Amino acid sequence: MDAGEIAGLIAAGAFLMLVIVLAVPILKLGRTVDAATRAINDLTDRTGPLLGDVNDTVRNVNTALGQVQVSLDGVNVQLAKVDTITEHAAHVTANVANLSTVVAAAAANPLVKVASFGYGLRKAAAARRRADEDRAVRTELKQRRKSGR
Repeated sequence: MDAGEIAGLIAAGAFLMLVIVLAVPILKLGRTVDAATRAINDLTDRTGPLLGDVNDTVRNVNTALGQVQVSLDGVNVQLAKVDTITEHAAHVTANVANLSTVVAAAAANPLVKVASFGYGLRKAAAARRRADEDRAVRTELKQRRKSGR
């Protein structure tokens, strides 16, 4: 064996050592890639049904929102009717207030006159009674004076 062959053997041995040293991390890296591949496959298997459920949920929510919109439309229609009724009630109240004012004004003047007439009549009757009583007292006093003499 000459020096070139020995150098070739040393180089081959060094290359073999390099391959062995690099093979271990490469095998470990291969196992890591396999584990990552299995995790991704599991994730894919579990995500598919989950996304289907999410789609169903979104569809149900959209349906519920449509029903809520229909309900809100119905409520708005009823509120418009209530607004109309309230407006009519306000007009009726205003008309009744105006009518009450007119009746009070029309009835107040004759009622005041009747009340005044009644008051005057009572005063006149009371004055007449007093005058009659005064006359009777005066007459009696005159008679007592005449009879006492």
